[in-house]
Amino acid sequence: MSNLIETILNSDEKIELWQFLEELRKSEKRYLLRNDIQNAFENYCKLHEKSDGFYHTSLVSKLVYYTQEIILEEESLCLVYRPKIARHEFYRIYDGLTIEPLTIQQLLDIRDRFVNHYHPEEGDVFEIDFGPFYDYSPIVRDPKNIGRGVQFLNRFLSSQLFQNPQQGLDALFRFLSLHSYNGHTLLINGRIKNSQQLSEQVKDAISFVSELPENQPYEEFRFELQSMGFEPGWGNTAGRVKETLEILDRLIDLPDPEVMEAFLSRIPMIFRIVLVSVHGWFGQEGVLGRPDTGGQVVYVLDQARSLEQRLQEDITLAGLDSLEVQPQVMILSRLIPNSDGTRCNERLEKVHGTENAWILRVPFRDFNPNVTQNWISRFEIWPYLETFAIDAQKELYAELRGKPDLIIGNYSDGNLVAFLLARRLNVTQFNVAHALEKSKYLFSNLYWQDLENTYHFSLQFTADLIAMNAANCIISSTYQEIVGRPDSVGQYESYETFTMPDLFHVVKGIELFSPKFNVVPPGVNENVYFPYTRTEDRVPSKSEQLEDLLFTREEPTQVFGKLDDPNKRPIFSMARLDRIKNLTGLAEAFGLSEELQEHCNLILVAGKLSVSESTDSEEREEIEKLYRLIDQYNLYGKIRWLGVRLPKSDSGEIYRVIADRQGIFVQPALFEAFGLTILEAMISGLPTFATQFGGPLEIIQDKVNGFYINPTNLEETAKKILEFVCKCEGNSNYWLEISNRAIARVYSTYTWKIHTTKLLSLARIYGFWNFTSKENREDMLRYIEALFYLIYKPRAKQVLELHMQR
Repeated sequence: MSNLIETILNSDEKIELWQFLEELRKSEKRYLLRNDIQNAFENYCKLHEKSDGFYHTSLVSKLVYYTQEIILEEESLCLVYRPKIARHEFYRIYDGLTIEPLTIQQLLDIRDRFVNHYHPEEGDVFEIDFGPFYDYSPIVRDPKNIGRGVQFLNRFLSSQLFQNPQQGLDALFRFLSLHSYNGHTLLINGRIKNSQQLSEQVKDAISFVSELPENQPYEEFRFELQSMGFEPGWGNTAGRVKETLEILDRLIDLPDPEVMEAFLSRIPMIFRIVLVSVHGWFGQEGVLGRPDTGGQVVYVLDQARSLEQRLQEDITLAGLDSLEVQPQVMILSRLIPNSDGTRCNERLEKVHGTENAWILRVPFRDFNPNVTQNWISRFEIWPYLETFAIDAQKELYAELRGKPDLIIGNYSDGNLVAFLLARRLNVTQFNVAHALEKSKYLFSNLYWQDLENTYHFSLQFTADLIAMNAANCIISSTYQEIVGRPDSVGQYESYETFTMPDLFHVVKGIELFSPKFNVVPPGVNENVYFPYTRTEDRVPSKSEQLEDLLFTREEPTQVFGKLDDPNKRPIFSMARLDRIKNLTGLAEAFGLSEELQEHCNLILVAGKLSVSESTDSEEREEIEKLYRLIDQYNLYGKIRWLGVRLPKSDSGEIYRVIADRQGIFVQPALFEAFGLTILEAMISGLPTFATQFGGPLEIIQDKVNGFYINPTNLEETAKKILEFVCKCEGNSNYWLEISNRAIARVYSTYTWKIHTTKLLSLARIYGFWNFTSKENREDMLRYIEALFYLIYKPRAKQVLELHMQR
């Protein structure tokens, strides 16, 4: 039993705990989450006139702080206690404070019983348990090191090399012998026949290149190195070749983690990369703001550009230009025949600003053209992904003239396709979740059967389990995306243990301490998004055009609302109109504060203005709700709602136009996995208010370079914005101080150059790990395939049958 609970039971606070739990029993809610428990404890303390010391520092308050769930049953209650990050304990508490620990299986049964889906007389529920498959893998021990998998692997690999030098050197020799490009041998040739000879020849080669001028081109001494057993790939100059060989020499003689990473990061082994992003409208123009189309498209396009540039730099530094090595980055997405004026019906589209990065669109097979010829919601896409992967494999082979070196999936559907492709091609698979829907929709797994017709969470959550366990490496934007904070559960952590009543129990869904997790934040496109003060890079006519659109233009097809006073400070937000993005919540917060309305206007760039223009049910509901709120709070003359899709260049300038007027940006999402729009606003110089639920907690330093808001507390949100506005009016420099700090924050931490340098380093290190480790993943992959064919595929066929009737 927990030390804290034992201490309470043996202290004077035992009666306080009992009284508080008795108060909870009077609650109408029978399943309380952390926020409910915190509010109940606050009310208990007020009702019983408890001191501030009891409320903040008592043992009971500490237990309440770390309690994530309480389920109230007739004779007892179930408590989910999280004393440390990524560690849960489960207890049943009876009258009189008799406490007994619960197993995971018992907890899942209690959750099933809560929704009346517990039927032990009919037999057991299928259990999913990935725990045994991680028993043979190295495991991170300290929670603070979760998300630093590559540092852990470097220490592990270098220690193995140190403890078993001959075995490690043999593995390194075999690994270096593998590499080639289009038939050209790289790194070492047959003249070096074993690991001992490699060690000796490295020292001889260092002596040779040390006699050459540092800037002497590789081609001038290429043949001398070849005679010693070294092929292209070590460097483009004598100085670079010497550096690389010296790093290898140090790794052989005295391995350590930094040397291991430095050497592997230089190996030329990644030339062809596939980025998988299936759902939505994937394009470069006229797509942002459409259903299921937002930050992920921006992320993948910017990542593709940066990857191609970085790969080309690495190829040049490795001395491979003479072999005419060309990096290839292919974005694999879905071709939509009825493309609604976009280019989503084109098979190939070159990514702007690149030499060899392309969007490759592959259509879904025409099971029912009434469905597959058109856009399909991300919640309905599941029946088409397996055949899409099969067809995509052929198309990728044709374009790449071989198989890729790395496949990176994006979101649940892209990650599943990445698994299917990586499994068939036997290549390294990386995952990027962007957002795991299970965290966004409360109780979505518990009530999945009620939500299935709309969301098909049984398929999505199964796909998530498959993809995240199959991946060699999982890229997270933030630490809290993996394991949350001391007071909140992370997105991936929510997959560790859960129930899908009547379908399966997840006893161990993911190993959070696996070194596969790595935090690599995305960047922001600095050519499009830059500070408003860089007037030399701005186009005055474009600024004037957008200022007119934002504040004065009367065009009913694009703009709703005429401002009574366009000169008020603008509160600005830009997002899709869906429930999670919560723009209607921001409008209501604005409507609740008449004082805020006196100081500011609200400017929203959001989707469409008319329900008739949308095919997305959630978007239609939000459109109707926004009109109701404008009417309810009489916001006429105080709000502008732009139903436009802006070109990317305009979206950059629109932030700067708002900054010209010393406006602010608000990101009010109920949950945000990361928040690219936050980076875009901050680098433009806009003081930014962002949701406290999700990734923004790691981007913004509260009250230093931005502000946190609780989007579920509308009055508090309005009050925080008002306080900032009033402080700016009282101190003309305050807006500038926050603006400058926001800009500095992005440039120091969130650039695509930082992102792709680390990503490619990860790809090489995990490639080496997969080659050299004795870890046999085949048993896990077979287990994963069983989940795919026995759970995922039959349920996907049921959705397809429904689609065939449309």
